[in-house]
Amino acid sequence: MVQLGYHLQYTLQYVYDNDPVDVIGLVTHCDDLDLSTANGKPGKKIKSVLQDSKEMYYKERFAKLKKGVLIVNNAQEKIDTEAIATFEISYPQPSSRRSSMKISIVVYAAYRTQVSRNENIAKLQAGYLFPEIRKRVNAHKLKYPDAKMISLGLGDTTQPIPEVISSAMAKRALALSTIEGYSGYGAEKGETQLRSQLASTFYSSLGIDEDDIFVSDGAKCGISRIQALFGPNVTMAVQSPAYPAYVDSSVIMGQTGEFQKDVKKYETIEYMECTPENDFFPDLSKVSRTDVIFFCSPNNPTGYAASRDQLSQLVKFAKNNGSIIVYDSAYAMYASDDTPRSIFEIPGAKEVAIEIASFSKYAGFTGVRLGWTVVPKELKYSNGFSVATDYNRIVCTSFNGASNIAQAGGLACLSPEGLEAMHEMAGFYKENTQIILNTFKSLGFKVYGGKDCPYVWVHFPGQSSWDVFNDILEKTNVVTLPGNGFGPGGEGFIRVSGFGHRNNVLEACQRFKKLYKLPTKEA
Repeated sequence: MVQLGYHLQYTLQYVYDNDPVDVIGLVTHCDDLDLSTANGKPGKKIKSVLQDSKEMYYKERFAKLKKGVLIVNNAQEKIDTEAIATFEISYPQPSSRRSSMKISIVVYAAYRTQVSRNENIAKLQAGYLFPEIRKRVNAHKLKYPDAKMISLGLGDTTQPIPEVISSAMAKRALALSTIEGYSGYGAEKGETQLRSQLASTFYSSLGIDEDDIFVSDGAKCGISRIQALFGPNVTMAVQSPAYPAYVDSSVIMGQTGEFQKDVKKYETIEYMECTPENDFFPDLSKVSRTDVIFFCSPNNPTGYAASRDQLSQLVKFAKNNGSIIVYDSAYAMYASDDTPRSIFEIPGAKEVAIEIASFSKYAGFTGVRLGWTVVPKELKYSNGFSVATDYNRIVCTSFNGASNIAQAGGLACLSPEGLEAMHEMAGFYKENTQIILNTFKSLGFKVYGGKDCPYVWVHFPGQSSWDVFNDILEKTNVVTLPGNGFGPGGEGFIRVSGFGHRNNVLEACQRFKKLYKLPTKEA
């Protein structure tokens, strides 16, 4: 792994028939480049952190190169602030005109402030999963510019927002251009009508009212505000595998120790193993007590949903330990009829749980950004103080409320027509998921999930998840997600998403069948 050290800026030039031309995207990785001859300075080894691949990609399309970053392996070995180093390196070029291409790299030290880096952010390992995926996909596109890419990786919706919902947002947006319809800042907690409708639609018989609901700009933002609520002096548990925002936000807040490279875990985090052997629900008798328990059901990435009995065990476990559950219900609308859609369906949960929810996967709001967080008035700290009171202060301090246009869309989502449209959209993605599930099953894979969540969890025993991801991308031009991007519990798996256009899902499944076709048995 590249260790973050001294940051340097660089420029690249492609020399073509002795005429230098600035390029972008030509070099995706330079491994251990030697500056020993640069300006007579002592040799320095530098690496780029653009991607892990050691291949150099040639693209005969030139543009200005944006500034990048080179990093010295050892932070103590840094080029003098005044020094400028220049060197050239040649690589084979797939062109009949020349046998190689020559790259000139100019390295110079950047100005540094006297502000120290946040040590907690420095603990984070490599890139956050989803930007890392985009980076690798972009490199693949440079290598194969004519390839027809299909993404079944990122959990991003593809179906258009239903007209009954988008028209409500358009109407609200147009009203802002009139004296009568203009509105500025709204309530930090969200518009009363929307909070009231959320309570009656999703929690009518569960004892949750509008005062318990905080409208947000999405579930991930809700996670960050909850972390700010708890601060650095709490311990936390997380399912393994899990949505990476839980762990990364805990690291940023200073709730964890150092990253242990041998086991790929952070010190002080309790990783609750969720495997096929335990039906993807942790053995709570083996889980140590923590202050906070992050739990997602229906689950991303495994696609499994906890049963009512299992959630009852979780609530009892939290009560016995005086813990708070942060329950992510972002995929509740995909749950089958016998599966709880809210933690508050479990008796006693209001005393130990916060729930995060979102319109993203219900109505195609991944770009609109609208969700909500439920903090019941019954939830108290160890000193008896209301958690909701503190959360309200966090929201009022750091947030001016969700977009009034987005909230108009949210209100339309909860109309009879909007609810029907959202259920229809969820049904479409579940059909996609079933197609993917059946495909991998037919190829002999052990496959999990897919029933209550639009994700299929495919097992590749004995293989690295990143290797499988790279192999599928290289050979099929289909984007999936490596399971180990969700933590050590995901190693050996990939996640395949049902979010996609139907023709793309069908085409991707044909490519999977071609890649993994079973050998024909001889008679």
